[in-house]
Amino acid sequence: MSHYFQNDPNLASNLQKISFDIAGLHMSLWTDSGVFSKSRVDEGSFAFLKVLLPLNLTGKILDLGCGYGTIGLTIALASPEASITLADINTRALALCEKNAQELGLSQRVTILQSDIYSKIEGQYDSIVVNPPIRAGKRVTYAMYEGAKQRLIDGGSLFIVIRKAQGAPSASAYIESLFGNITLLKREKGYYIYQAKKVNE
Repeated sequence: MSHYFQNDPNLASNLQKISFDIAGLHMSLWTDSGVFSKSRVDEGSFAFLKVLLPLNLTGKILDLGCGYGTIGLTIALASPEASITLADINTRALALCEKNAQELGLSQRVTILQSDIYSKIEGQYDSIVVNPPIRAGKRVTYAMYEGAKQRLIDGGSLFIVIRKAQGAPSASAYIESLFGNITLLKREKGYYIYQAKKVNE
């Protein structure tokens, strides 16, 4: 069985378009078989965006595990001054991300690349946003948290969304052990949105 966090280009295609409205923006995105939340925007991403968009994030932002672009492309549309990199291991998700960026007029403003977690990520970022692929297991998701610290500038932040039932308390404790701090920004419908800041050591 194929999973969205794996790379299976042989999976039969079933293109469809989904839409949602948030913070005065209308988002219309292409999805397909073999990508996360193909039939609708998942509640976690929507709850995440409701917290992230009012923060008006600027500078360099990495959407790690971007899927077809729900979080990163919405931030890019809302924050024209930000420089967004969207990364995922799934080539089908990235092709959709490219298609969505083009239709939203964002192709020149975002960078889309294939990366196994941080393997192809270069430089440092002001913010890293992660809706972790829980089904991939802790080996993957915890590597996403661990690698964030060295790829953030001093004062930069890691933002994550995770359900309590899918390990929010243990993930929070692990991230706090890495960063020395963690803040719960919001709880909504069982989803926890956290921020951890990289502080000077």
